[in-house]
Amino acid sequence: MERLGLILLGPPGAGKGTQAKKLELEFGYKQISTGDLLRKAVQDGTQIGRVAEGYMKKGALVPDDIIIKLVKAAILQHERFILDGFPRNISQANMLEGLLSEIHARLQYVILLSVSDDEIVHRLLARRVCPVCGRVYNLLTSPPKNDNLCDDCGVPLVKREDDNEETIRNRLKVYREETAPLIDYYRKKKILKEVSASSSVDRVFAKIAEILGGNFQ
Repeated sequence: MERLGLILLGPPGAGKGTQAKKLELEFGYKQISTGDLLRKAVQDGTQIGRVAEGYMKKGALVPDDIIIKLVKAAILQHERFILDGFPRNISQANMLEGLLSEIHARLQYVILLSVSDDEIVHRLLARRVCPVCGRVYNLLTSPPKNDNLCDDCGVPLVKREDDNEETIRNRLKVYREETAPLIDYYRKKKILKEVSASSSVDRVFAKIAEILGGNFQ
């Protein structure tokens, strides 16, 4: 059976992870977040995780050969998938194209979530994460029900080490230089759809759902 995929493209903090989870619940696809894959590798202390950690702490992109190994293993576990945070550059896009051909999969849409740099910084400074289950919250747009406590685990939320303004600005700079060219790459393939991510989570999701026509078939 052919595997079907969707890519969520946009700067860090645009809401890719949030929208991927909503799409996962609504349509039954599996979210594959390279950020989550990398953080798990770091947490587990694997060889890939130790190498990746040095790049992540500086806000730099992790090398392609590390990322593609994690992504391939994840995609092979699912028939329907949503890629969140991958590809990040043209090289990765080419590698992904070859990988999808190899495993009999194809992309249906690349959804670009557009938002200004200043709003990204504002959002990410308010991001909090559960240290137990990894659930992500935002004190501005998607706060926990109880002040600074995870809705699921009841433990205090924490701020990610890389959620500081200097690192965020550097990540945005890297995005503009290395990831933004993917916009034209996928536009030429006629599968790019752009959505403003400046409105509420629900409104952004409604726009994405409209593009998808209620299903991925």
